[in-house]
Amino acid sequence: MNGLLGLFSNDMGIDLGTATTLVFVKGQGIVLCEPSVVAIHRGAGGVLAVGEEAKRMLGRTPGSILAIRPMKDGVIADFEVTEAMLRYFIKKVHNHRVLVRPRMVIAIPSGITEVEKRAVRDSALHAGAREVHLVPEPVAAAIGVGLPIHEPAGNMIVDIGGGTTEMAVISLSDIVFSKSIRVGGDELDDAIIQHLKKTYNLMIGERTAEEIKVKIGSAYPLEQEVTMEVRGRDLVAGLPKMVTISSEEVREALAEPIAQIVEAVRLTLERTPPELSADLSERGVGRAGGGSLLKGIDRLLSDETGLPFHLADDPITAVALGTGKYLSDLKILRKITTTTSFSSWSES
Repeated sequence: MNGLLGLFSNDMGIDLGTATTLVFVKGQGIVLCEPSVVAIHRGAGGVLAVGEEAKRMLGRTPGSILAIRPMKDGVIADFEVTEAMLRYFIKKVHNHRVLVRPRMVIAIPSGITEVEKRAVRDSALHAGAREVHLVPEPVAAAIGVGLPIHEPAGNMIVDIGGGTTEMAVISLSDIVFSKSIRVGGDELDDAIIQHLKKTYNLMIGERTAEEIKVKIGSAYPLEQEVTMEVRGRDLVAGLPKMVTISSEEVREALAEPIAQIVEAVRLTLERTPPELSADLSERGVGRAGGGSLLKGIDRLLSDETGLPFHLADDPITAVALGTGKYLSDLKILRKITTTTSFSSWSES
């Protein structure tokens, strides 16, 4: 019966991220990449917009409209809004074929609790999924970047996302050691916001902080330091204000959350068996996630660990591609979620 249903449904893999949600559809590839943002009416509670349209409303809505991000630190912060967001994405990529519900593979942080796993599963089922498989994000990322995780050798991935940074050492399709910290792109943005508030009495929003991070943010000294004009609201006068900031001060502002990421990577390597550590010295470590695009993060990690860090061809889509590969060969890869106690599924 499942095979027959699969002929009529667009089975999908989902990277349900704090900042961005990506959807992979079997046979089509990645068909959707939109911000994990939902705009709702405060009173009525109805959904006004989802994704890119809702993100444009962040910080610019009237009192009656609220633009929120239902995912926080890689897990569901608002169950109902997450369900509405998933339903919207399912309808958008499933061509409105409501009679046949899709099978889903959803990537989740490796460090979340059983309650948080159930929240993700239940949200997907209520949103219209026929069957739900949960796979650890670092495993999905490793599959997505093409690491040979089925071999009896050490493979390590570091996935720096919006809400969490996931890292794992994998061998024979199983996690040897993994660590998940709730530090990611959001914390980097917040560090920039706090720096401008303390140093210049300037209040900026999330979108401006992200723009600063992308344009002049770095984890390692740049060959040529740069500056950027930033506009916001003066906390003293309450009026619009512009200041010029440098890449050096942004790097200093980012130092604390980046240090937490580096320390987590070091801890993971310390817990890795010697034989697998030798493999990592030869193979290096894979990098995925939007946060891995931060300038100089590879050089900093290499300096701190002595290992080479290789960036995925498309780090932002690595996890989604991994869920897609998992979806295409569930029989072979099902044991990954079984051995790591992540598998969860239901049929109607």
